[in-house]
Amino acid sequence: MSRENNRQKLLTRRAALLAGAQAVLGGALAGRMYQLQILDRDKYALMAEENRINLRLLAPPRGKILDRFGVALADNRPNYRVVVVPEQAGNLEATVAAIGKLIEVAEADHHRILRDAQRKHTFVPLVVRANLTWEEMARIEVAMPELPGVSIEQGLIRDYPYGTGASHMLGYVAAVSEKELTGDPLLELPDFRIGKSGVEKAQDLQLRGGAGTSQVEVNAYGRIVREIAATPGQPGRDVVLGIDAALQDFAVKRCAAEASLSCVVLDALTGDVLAMVSSPSFDPTQFATGLTPALWQELSTDPRNPLTDKAIAGVYPPGSTFKPVVALAALEAGAITPDVSFSCPGYFSLGNATFHCWRKEGHGALRLHDGIKKSCDVYFYETARRVGIDRIAGMARKLGFGSPIGVDIPGERAGTIPDRERQLALTGVAWQPGETLIAGIGQGSVTATPLQLATMVARLVTGRAVIPRLWRPEGRLIAESAAKASAFADLGVNPRWLALVLDGMNAVVNEQGGTAYAARITDPAMAMGGKSGTSQVRRISQAEREHGIRKGTAVPWKERDHALFVSFAPVSAPRYVCAVVVEHGGESGGGGSAVAAPICRDILLETQKRDPARRVPQSEVAEAAPAALPLPAPHSDHHHG
Repeated sequence: MSRENNRQKLLTRRAALLAGAQAVLGGALAGRMYQLQILDRDKYALMAEENRINLRLLAPPRGKILDRFGVALADNRPNYRVVVVPEQAGNLEATVAAIGKLIEVAEADHHRILRDAQRKHTFVPLVVRANLTWEEMARIEVAMPELPGVSIEQGLIRDYPYGTGASHMLGYVAAVSEKELTGDPLLELPDFRIGKSGVEKAQDLQLRGGAGTSQVEVNAYGRIVREIAATPGQPGRDVVLGIDAALQDFAVKRCAAEASLSCVVLDALTGDVLAMVSSPSFDPTQFATGLTPALWQELSTDPRNPLTDKAIAGVYPPGSTFKPVVALAALEAGAITPDVSFSCPGYFSLGNATFHCWRKEGHGALRLHDGIKKSCDVYFYETARRVGIDRIAGMARKLGFGSPIGVDIPGERAGTIPDRERQLALTGVAWQPGETLIAGIGQGSVTATPLQLATMVARLVTGRAVIPRLWRPEGRLIAESAAKASAFADLGVNPRWLALVLDGMNAVVNEQGGTAYAARITDPAMAMGGKSGTSQVRRISQAEREHGIRKGTAVPWKERDHALFVSFAPVSAPRYVCAVVVEHGGESGGGGSAVAAPICRDILLETQKRDPARRVPQSEVAEAAPAALPLPAPHSDHHHG
């Protein structure tokens, strides 16, 4: 009995111990549950919410690029694209092939879609093709019930209302490359575009804007269930240019007949670039949507270089358009006077070398006025010999040659202005006297961009160091801007010498016997002055000189001379300047007077009719404009030669 009692007591103790252990464990569990559910409730609720709610970035609308009057040069338009969700499509390859029967889908896009499907989650939509037309969307919509996982989305794409007309200046946008990623999450958005050239690149940060956000609910697999809230992005800021869109359009159409050309129009008093053309061009929208390999090959191998902005990056021997620089250098140095006369028999001898004038029979005796008017090479050989290359180089740099002007967009080239020190440093060969003669007519190692040629004329007509600009002051439209233009520094050149050179340029166009007389503007109130130029790109042999120089279409296009003209108007109070360079003399192979001067005439006439400065507040030009440079009284035409 006692043994039975002991066993009962042992079982009771064990039961008590087990019950106690259970009570302790239960208490611990209860305490933990209390901590989790009561004390730490907010903490874990937040963690659960963070796992359930995702924050996603939204690309902002890109800022517009506007002309001086508020006309859009670059804008955004709706872009419709067809997308496919791989997990819903089932057989992705078959689905894409079916879409390809409805709309054109490039083979490269087909491969891209299949490649992206391997790298991304199956629930992520893949863009099959963007930039759909209404007709293409209609085809997709009709077939959509039979295309699982296929839908049409709307976004924004960059739009250029003037097409190819200003593409070099405006530039283009394209997808962000690996090396352009800076840690900014905005740049990692798959459809985000940044500026790659022109204004789009130079003002990219201003145009870009700030990202928006979207709060979305996702399930355990990360798939979006619904959008909870959205904050739109901060649109990019607009950029206002000094360009006149209508004048730009006119210039583009006027230049369209030539194979390869560049043109710059400036307001000489403010420095505003009013129009800038480089032809042939490209469609910037194609860069935004993605170039095909075939189109890229076509653009990059075209001998006319459609991807190069010739207005700022095309470098050419300026030819006779450089002669005003030589004349001004010689006048400043006292190497010539306006009345000193040189005789032109059609050639110039220096040692054993003979240098030819463009007019084989010569011009006879010439003074400064007719030397410029008739563009006599012999006159400028002698003028250059007297003044020397170093003084010519100094004046050229003062007028804007030899270094980038700084026009606000990337890609500008410096051109070349030689001097004795530079040549010795670069080549180890001393400068030769004959090279000075060649430089004196804008040939040899002298090169310049069309922008530099326009800048030269702006500085000649104002007597100030005009610096061209693309942006409007304070980024404001002409109608609302009260800002003053920059007060350009004085050139430090005797106004009398400037007036004499301009008088010669007036005679080039407006006196009989001037090289561009046929291209004059007949309305005296809008009369144009200027200087023609024809620059060689090949050496002329002695045999050609004796038996006739091959010109125009008689030689291959790449071997034809360039045709140049620089100009200003109106002659009575110069305000607008225009420089035109037609590569290889255009289709006709003609020179500056025949090919480039009529283009300048038509563009300057249209510029004056439009008068893009007409709404500029007087306060804006008051500080920029120097006293008008008086032109000498017109010379009678005594020296035709």
